[in-house]
Amino acid sequence: MQILVSGAAGSIGQAIVPALTAAGHGVTGLDLVETPGHADGGWHVADCTDADAVLDAVAAQPLDAVVHLAGNPAEASLPDSLASHVLTTAALLDAMVTHGVGRLVYASSNHAVGRTPAGELVGTDAAPRPDTYYGVSKIAAEALMQLFADRHGIDAVACRIGSFLPEPVHRRHLATWLSPDDCVRMVEAALAAPAPGFATLYGISANTRAWWDLAPGRALGYHPQDDAEAWAALLPQRPEDDFEASMVGGPFAGEGPGARRSTESASRPEPFAQSAPAPAHHRVVVPAQHRLDRPQQRCRPGDPEIHLLLEVEPRAAVRRGQQPAHPPVEVATDRGLQAADLP
Repeated sequence: MQILVSGAAGSIGQAIVPALTAAGHGVTGLDLVETPGHADGGWHVADCTDADAVLDAVAAQPLDAVVHLAGNPAEASLPDSLASHVLTTAALLDAMVTHGVGRLVYASSNHAVGRTPAGELVGTDAAPRPDTYYGVSKIAAEALMQLFADRHGIDAVACRIGSFLPEPVHRRHLATWLSPDDCVRMVEAALAAPAPGFATLYGISANTRAWWDLAPGRALGYHPQDDAEAWAALLPQRPEDDFEASMVGGPFAGEGPGARRSTESASRPEPFAQSAPAPAHHRVVVPAQHRLDRPQQRCRPGDPEIHLLLEVEPRAAVRRGQQPAHPPVEVATDRGLQAADLP
């Protein structure tokens, strides 16, 4: 297949692009940043909220499918969240219809049902219960996919990602973990499933303590192999574990709309430092010890304008015009890094 991957520079993109290439697919990346080291195929630098730029990127080569990973991973204002997740999805779907591309695989989120109580397995037929504006925007993007499947015959698979991490870090991840290898299996299955129409699956590994039903994914050919239970004895108990296990959205389900904080990273032993109150977007200063696993532009104290990274395995949020409060930090743009959902 010839596949366009939006957000190809992000954490899931770094896993997916090489794997799809190794499987014999032709892969073209689309992101705000220049070609990273893990991409060997074509590359477009564009903002997915720019419908004209997206149309040009889709038109630039024959395509069979789009894997849409781009978007802001942090909570933002409702208008910004809708732009990042809904308008980008609409731009891609419109371009796909214009150029006859028949399949979309979308990185949706467990936060679409985040305020559902944990207990019995949650199926894809569960009512939407988003825990944040981020979750609301994912539900809206899924609704767009349903519309385009019904109206234009697009095959569109929404993958509600749990916690994409190299390995579990907190006890919540015993239920929510998605391993890198299973993430590749998930995307490959969503690309290959025969005529799914609009379909939803939960993007988690074969976790013994899973909160979400894997049956819809298995029906599409997704057969995860990893299980977070292998780490159970290594994960320490924390005071917040009981609360995080009360609803499937974890820590974000207990906060009001607009309050989803990326500082709740499972991979960070201490909170990020904020140099000033964050505005209604997603602006946070990052301590220097929290570095990316790939090279990026560097900024140093005294730079007049910087893009500081809020990185979670890694993912980004941008603050413009803020003087760095820490030694040199590797940074990246805010789109194309979303696809690993917050744990």
